[in-house]
Amino acid sequence: MASTDSTTVDKDGNDLAGLEAGLDALETRQTSRTPFRQTLTEKILPPVLAVALVLAVWQALVSFKVVDDPTKLPAPSAVWDVVHQAWLQGELLGYIWTSVSRGLLGFGFALVIGTPLGLLVARVKFIRAAIGPILSGLQSLPSVAWVPPAVIWLGLNNSMMYAVILLGAVPSIANGLVSGVDQVPPLFLRAGRTLGATGLKGTWHIVLPAALPGYVAGLKQGWAFSWRSLMAAEIIASFPDLGVGLGQLLENGRNASDMAMVFEAILLILIVGIAIDLLIFSPLERWVLRSRGLLVK
Repeated sequence: MASTDSTTVDKDGNDLAGLEAGLDALETRQTSRTPFRQTLTEKILPPVLAVALVLAVWQALVSFKVVDDPTKLPAPSAVWDVVHQAWLQGELLGYIWTSVSRGLLGFGFALVIGTPLGLLVARVKFIRAAIGPILSGLQSLPSVAWVPPAVIWLGLNNSMMYAVILLGAVPSIANGLVSGVDQVPPLFLRAGRTLGATGLKGTWHIVLPAALPGYVAGLKQGWAFSWRSLMAAEIIASFPDLGVGLGQLLENGRNASDMAMVFEAILLILIVGIAIDLLIFSPLERWVLRSRGLLVK
């Protein structure tokens, strides 16, 4: 009988030790660097191969005269010539900077407005009942719809551009934060109140950290709306004093019936959008997931 009890104790002790070791392994962060070969095969080669496939199909459509009208589908080399010429003339970076600076500044304004608005909607029932449905409706409204009234209200200037960006991005940022706050476990809030984290202190130390995944998703969507809103504003509201951004470049290509310039603008808009996501939002998203043990190298 004693032997059986000791065996049970040893077994329970071994199970407990194994459980503790497993938890320690989960909590231990791996500091070893990922081998370059693994990074190359898993992260670099797939997008490179995808781009190469798109270019090959594009070139095949032109070479085999599936689309034999260059005014409708120019060859990749023709688009590259236009991009290269703009680079040599010192205009390419100007196109990009004009749009990127507007987009990032407008998104910064949207962040400052959308974050407290989202907190108010999430935490105050009356405000949520009053403007929660309005925010959802504004989020589904196409950003291009705001361009005509913004031009009438503010004129053809940068203020109009920022207004369109704000109206497109603020609802997404606010709704993302509301969604994140709604998913905070009530146990966290009760534990915070027990420790004295109430009011603004509780919001800063408990609610916001716990709502980060939804908030980051809202930021990512808010940037997408900002970028699309800006492109719509630049395409529709063209004016010499506004400078030539990527949207204006696209409109210039359409007016000149220059498909190579149109494709140049489309590719630059796409590249900038991908670059901002890779440089800002993807690292932020990985950091949030890793801090919660949801992303393991």
